[in-house]
Amino acid sequence: MGMTDLLYARAQMGLSLAFHIVFAAAGVALPVLMVLSDWKHRRTGDPDYRKLSEKLAKGTAILFAVGAVSGTVLSFELGLLWPEFMGRYGEVIGLPFSLEGVAFFTEAIFLGIYLYGRERVSPGLHLFSGVMVAVSGAASAFFVTLVNTFMNNPSGFTATASGPTDVQPLVAMFSPGWQYQTAHVLLSCYQASAFAMAGIHAFILLKHPGAAFHKKALSVALPLACLTALLQPLVGDLSAKHVAREQPVKLAAMEGHFETQVGAPLRLGGGIDVPKGLSILAFGDPNAEVKGLNDFPRDTWPPVAKVHVAFQVMVGTGSLMALLALVTLWRRWRGRAWPHGRGLMRAWLVAGPLGLVALEAGWLVTEWGRQPWIVRGVMRTGEAVTPVPHLAAPFFTFTAVYLFLGVTVLFVLWRQVASTLPGAPPGAPSVDGKGSAHAH
Repeated sequence: MGMTDLLYARAQMGLSLAFHIVFAAAGVALPVLMVLSDWKHRRTGDPDYRKLSEKLAKGTAILFAVGAVSGTVLSFELGLLWPEFMGRYGEVIGLPFSLEGVAFFTEAIFLGIYLYGRERVSPGLHLFSGVMVAVSGAASAFFVTLVNTFMNNPSGFTATASGPTDVQPLVAMFSPGWQYQTAHVLLSCYQASAFAMAGIHAFILLKHPGAAFHKKALSVALPLACLTALLQPLVGDLSAKHVAREQPVKLAAMEGHFETQVGAPLRLGGGIDVPKGLSILAFGDPNAEVKGLNDFPRDTWPPVAKVHVAFQVMVGTGSLMALLALVTLWRRWRGRAWPHGRGLMRAWLVAGPLGLVALEAGWLVTEWGRQPWIVRGVMRTGEAVTPVPHLAAPFFTFTAVYLFLGVTVLFVLWRQVASTLPGAPPGAPSVDGKGSAHAH
């Protein structure tokens, strides 16, 4: 097998994951926003919040459907592109995959009840079904992330030349660092989706300042966006400290750190050094030793430039979002309503895509940072790939399919948003400038 086929296999898996992760994140977070809107409608009786919960439910259904398709493709790709990995370690990580399937079906059942049962079941049961959609979506992401944790820090088996023995499925499922990685992933889902929702409604409010429906929608998204933006750096710090202990070569690549140093500086943006900053962040000790890349065999290095740039993007966008959250909360504490001021609205418009950028960059750090291993320290990526040649064909085919799906989803979601604009065409559900919803 030539190296070209390995690269095509990696590119196809990477493309599939990069596409799927957007819909997976929305599938985790939109139900929470949907339930919050529904709860505010029940508490206040304001029809705008009901309208918002209905729109978010439709958006959840659209993204759930596309996520199901892309997730199914991924499950096939694991077996078809990486048969040695699944053949050897399938029994070790089969439990979280099975539980993810249970969570997926549970989410589908309760989403159906929520979508079609509003006038057919009791209000309490309807709201409970929405809560279960949110819980099931989070559980699905939780179990899948446990598999990735295993790939980064494998445990629960004894490695032999013929394959794993003495398999302990529960130990493998909860590999070291599972609590940091799952928390980091779940927060990123909520953060990315809440920032995207806030950005969309900020954009509309800049054009239609009197659209009360969109002010209320923004007031639902902003608390979740601000909370997750401030929690994420704290969880990220715990995750980075775990990486420093368990994957020092990955940490060195993330920071572009080549020489082992005591009291290692933190390099910001490639040009500013914070004395002893890296030692403090990695180990909580200004005099701690941080190993550099040159202390590790060259064939175990991840792609340093890629990991370093992706890490800088993740940290940079995360810092900007945390700063915007602090400013917004300060303005709120000063007694102003959530959506206030064109300057702040423009800031949220610009920040809208940053959560997704940080989400994709963080995933790239995780995946590139583990290379050249598919299971760190046990199986190299090149050992796991299929021997079937001509992998360029499925790569370009799936690229075309994902582009078509992406454009289609954006069009359908925009139709949902456009129907809420002031002056929407007759026959479409609309919201006037005073916030009266014409949904039912």
